[in-house]
Amino acid sequence: MQIEMTRREFLQHATSGAAAMLAMPVASVPSGVNWLVGCFNRPWTSWSFDQALKQIKAAGYDTVGLLTRTKDEPFIGAGADAAYVAGLKQRIAASRLTANMAALRTRHDIPLAESIKETRQQIDHARTLELGHLLTFGVDKREQYDHYYQVMRDAAAYAAERNIRLVMKPHGGSSGASAEIAAALQAVGHPNFKIWYDAGNIIYYTGKDPVEELKPIVQHVTGFCAKDCGAVEGDVMIQFGTGKVDFRAVFAVLKAAGFSGPIMVECCKVGATAEDTMVNARANRTFLTSLLAQL
Repeated sequence: MQIEMTRREFLQHATSGAAAMLAMPVASVPSGVNWLVGCFNRPWTSWSFDQALKQIKAAGYDTVGLLTRTKDEPFIGAGADAAYVAGLKQRIAASRLTANMAALRTRHDIPLAESIKETRQQIDHARTLELGHLLTFGVDKREQYDHYYQVMRDAAAYAAERNIRLVMKPHGGSSGASAEIAAALQAVGHPNFKIWYDAGNIIYYTGKDPVEELKPIVQHVTGFCAKDCGAVEGDVMIQFGTGKVDFRAVFAVLKAAGFSGPIMVECCKVGATAEDTMVNARANRTFLTSLLAQL
C-alpha cells in the first residue's frame, strides 16, 4: 500500500527535523586540531640518551627528536660511524618511540666542498635512521650567509632525493625573524627548504612579536618547535604559559594557513632528577594538547 505525504505534512516533517538538529549539543560539532606533539631530547642532556628516551616515553610522547648532541651521542654527526648509527636506530626502536628529526650541524668557515661533504654525510645518517626532517639553524656571521645558502641549496636537493625534508628554525642571525627567514628562503630557492617555526626564539633573539613575525612566512611553515620565553636572551627552560609566547594566537595563525603539524616540545623546566624533568615535560604536553583541542 503506497502512502502519499501531503505538502503540509512534508513541511511539518522538515521543520521538526531542522529543529531537532538545532537542538543537538554543540559538543557534537568537531572542533580542535589533531597535530602530532613530540618531544626533543634537550631537557635530559645532563643524563644519558637512554634515560631521555625512557622519560620521554613516560611523559606520554610517542615521537622523539634528536636535537641536542652530547660528547657521548653524536646522533647524525658527520663523524659518527655506521655501527653507532645502526645501534642508535635499534635503541630508539627498543624505547617504543619513533624518531622524526635530527639537527643538522654545518660549518661555514671551511671550503664549500668540504662543508657540502659533511652535510651530505649527515643526511645519509638521517636516511639510515629513517628520519623525515633535518633541522638547520642558519648562521650568525653575515660574511658566512652566502656560504650557508649554497650549502643549504645542495642539502635541500640531496635530502629531497632521500625523502627527507630540510627545515630551518628561527635562531638569530640569518634566521632571526620573518625578514631574514624570507631572505633565506629566496636565497636557497629550493622547494625542499621550509621552516619549523619557533615562537620562543623570536622573542629570545629579536624581542619581536612571534605572532606578527609568523604571518609573512606562515605558508612556508611545516613544523613547530615549542618553547616559551619571557624576554630577549631570557630563560627558555621554563613551563609553557609562564613566558610571553601567546601559543593560542600563534596556533590560530598556523591553523588558518592549513598547518598540520608536527609540534615538537623543545623545553621545559629541568628538575633535580630525570623523573622530575619528565613531570615538567608531561605538563607542557598537556598544556599544548588542551589548547589544540580548543582551536
